[in-house]
Amino acid sequence: MALVTFDDLELKMEKDSVFDRSLLTDRVKELMGRKVRIRGFIYPSIMQQSGITEFPLVKNTQCKFGPGGIAHHLIVVKMQEGASAEFTVRPIAVEGLLSLRPLKGYDDNTWAIYHIVGEKVE
Repeated sequence: MALVTFDDLELKMEKDSVFDRSLLTDRVKELMGRKVRIRGFIYPSIMQQSGITEFPLVKNTQCKFGPGGIAHHLIVVKMQEGASAEFTVRPIAVEGLLSLRPLKGYDDNTWAIYHIVGEKVE
């Protein structure tokens, strides 16, 4: 398992922009399809305390999801069958399979680039 940070996933991409594969760094390409462990925060738009099976994991508590956000500062996490997370305002660690799955927002900009099939949250 690769221990990664959001700095490993950094791209030369501005907020409110459209993802282009030419922006991928060698480090990002190396991590795609690998099992990773990354720390971040559950985006506070989640409306439940427990049994969370899908959530945005953000780099820090100031990160935006959607307009005004930077797409590589966020990972969409979908927990595998039988696994879930509990909401907390504290940092968490997510383990799972990292992939590239750009998410286009209603404004036609890319809101997220990465996706993790989560196995475990601590």
